[in-house]
Amino acid sequence: MKADQPGLGFRKDGVLRGFEVDVGTYIARHLGASQVAFQEVRSDNREQKLNDHVVDLVLASYSITPDRARLVSFGGPYYVAHQDVMVRRGDTRIRGVRDLAGRKMCEASGSVSTERVVTGLSIPARLVPGASYSDCVAKLRGGAVDAVSTGDLVLAGFAAPDLRILNAPFTDEQYGVGMRKGDIEGCERVNRAITTMYQDGTAGRLLRKWFGHSGIELVESVPQFEGCTE
Repeated sequence: MKADQPGLGFRKDGVLRGFEVDVGTYIARHLGASQVAFQEVRSDNREQKLNDHVVDLVLASYSITPDRARLVSFGGPYYVAHQDVMVRRGDTRIRGVRDLAGRKMCEASGSVSTERVVTGLSIPARLVPGASYSDCVAKLRGGAVDAVSTGDLVLAGFAAPDLRILNAPFTDEQYGVGMRKGDIEGCERVNRAITTMYQDGTAGRLLRKWFGHSGIELVESVPQFEGCTE
């Protein structure tokens, strides 16, 4: 889990809390785990933590991409987020992703979100490095950057009176459960757990619990799985 993304995974009073913490606990219970131990990961060390057997599952806004799928196996997705943009409230210059051209946008270490803007959409934003999305949001508040762009669930966790999500999504981000490469049986079991989580209403309840206040549109139907392959 990440420990610095409010709503998804964040540490409070020494305890990890958030949507991904609850989803991870649900999945682990359905896999037969009697206890669940949480370890902190970052965007730039998720694969290493898996391959070094420090963790068995990663739920950390881990978008499924072809490059990552060559390094790890993915269950799910357990949610399909949509990339959006956060700006300071009162900033009317940026109304959509195209308005990021020439603007300073934070690039969180290990994330692929800025690549989708600069390379995928050929929008010449000025990238400013950040250690994490919490660091990026701090830079946004401090005026070091003009915008932060990533999945709407990540942005929703940082929602505050002085910040604004554009609600102008432009991509899909499939958040998957990372596992060591080739764990097909584990992947299939994770997918069955995710299916049950949506069918019994747990997924919808957790989404509303953590993000119902944010104003973003929440999808409570079972996501289309990528399939478990070597």
